[in-house]
Formats: sequence, C-alpha cells, structure tokens
Amino acid sequence: MTGGRVEAIFVSAVAEAPLDSVKEVEAIAGRGLKGDRYALRTGSFSKKEGAGRDVTLIESEAVESARRDYGIEANLDDPRRNVVTSGVALNHLVGREFAVGDVRLRGVRLCEPCEHMEKLSGVAGIRKALIHRGGLRAEIVTGGTIRVGDPVTAAGS
Repeated sequence: MTGGRVEAIFVSAVAEAPLDSVKEVEAIAGRGLKGDRYALRTGSFSKKEGAGRDVTLIESEAVESARRDYGIEANLDDPRRNVVTSGVALNHLVGREFAVGDVRLRGVRLCEPCEHMEKLSGVAGIRKALIHRGGLRAEIVTGGTIRVGDPVTAAGS
C-alpha cells in the first residue's frame, strides 16, 4: 500500500451534532480521538457492544463516486467518519495494522452506512451510494497526532 494520505479530519463532542473540521487531532490508544463523541463515550452507538469504535475512516474516492454514480451532492463530512483518506483501499485493511502518520491503527470491520447516518447528513440516497464503501472502523494501537496530509501506510512500510 503506497500513496495514501489524510485529506480531512472530523470530530464532534456531541452525538448527532454537526462535525467540526480540524487540521490535526490527538489519537488516544484504546480510546479514540481527543474531543470526539466516541472517545468521550457519548456517541449514538457508544453503548453498543463491539470493537472498532476508536476511529472511523472513509475514502474520499467513495464520496466522489456517490456524487458521480448517484448524482447526490455529498460533502466529505456527510458520511460522518473521522478521517477521510485518498489513495488507499480501506476495505483491504480489515484485520490488518496500518499507520496514519505516526499513529498505528488496526482495521476491525467495515463501517457500513446506516439510516441514522443518512438522517443526520440530510443527504437523501447517501446510504445506498456508500454500501460496501462506507469506510472502516479501527482501533488505535499506538497514539499520537493525526494531521491532514499525513501518509497512510501498511504497518512496517
């Protein structure tokens, strides 16, 4: 895996609130992104069982495909994922460790789009447009700072 990079970062301290675009964020191992609802354990799905709630990622190319293939006006924050990447196939990272800048992540499972996401985004059709390309749920293995422009690489690369 080469050529991946961070295009945008989004967080929100409050469940269901609009996301804030930030240039960098502290990733806390085993917890989440500092100031984000899931690190604070106040997200809509924080009480649900299951790993992979530390950070969510989505490919900018998936959002562009939704625009192109479905004719919907989606912005990078509409899927409500934390980290937007380009140049990396996130679906292939399930079960694998990878790095975002100096932060080490482990892909846990796909982040399929849901009705709740579509409702909060206000973008009709975005759920259907992002099926099987809605991103990746990951755990933070080693913390640090994630910045816009950071490379996304396979662990050990």
